[in-house]
Amino acid sequence: MTGSDESVRPVGEVRRVGEGALLVELPGTAEVAALYGWLREQREAGVLGEVEELVPAARTVLLDGVADVDAVARLLRTARPATAETARGPLLEVPTVYDGADLAEVAALWGVSAEAAVRIHTEPEYTVAFCGFAPGFGYLTGLPARYDVPRRATPRSSVPAGSVALAGPYTGVYPRSSPGGWQLIGRTALPLWDTDREPPALLAPGVRVRFTARRA
Repeated sequence: MTGSDESVRPVGEVRRVGEGALLVELPGTAEVAALYGWLREQREAGVLGEVEELVPAARTVLLDGVADVDAVARLLRTARPATAETARGPLLEVPTVYDGADLAEVAALWGVSAEAAVRIHTEPEYTVAFCGFAPGFGYLTGLPARYDVPRRATPRSSVPAGSVALAGPYTGVYPRSSPGGWQLIGRTALPLWDTDREPPALLAPGVRVRFTARRA
């Protein structure tokens, strides 16, 4: 995993967390995705030894339950994961009715009609960069940076389950009703979190997502 190719670069800062964990700090989600994919490959190949869990976030990857912390830390400091392409996860289609309360506002921020905003949102293939906030909630990347939108100034006290929403560079789907400050653009009937299913969450880091427009 070394070489002079411009598509590879050293990982960020590697910090020890407690006795059996390491935290890698990275510049952004692209680097997180690359390192997370690389680490999964290394774990499957047995290179990392025992590592119980890999947890990506916006700018970090946590390795928890590491049997040989020093050895894995040395490996991380010399790693050169490719950033151009990461392991492709399974593809999930999310049928969406685009009638969200904030769709018109988002369209205005983008300088387009509501119909054009729907086309913009359904065009990319998204990737779950990391999960958090609530069980089954994935932070999806894929929209170009020019379509970043701010969170609402005043969060809603209750957002319905299945709401498709935007905040900053991310798209998310609320897996169950909860408070939230994201911009609501649509809704899906797809159950993203089900404790009677294995695994309960449809969205996990690396999963690819396509939003498809449906009529109400």
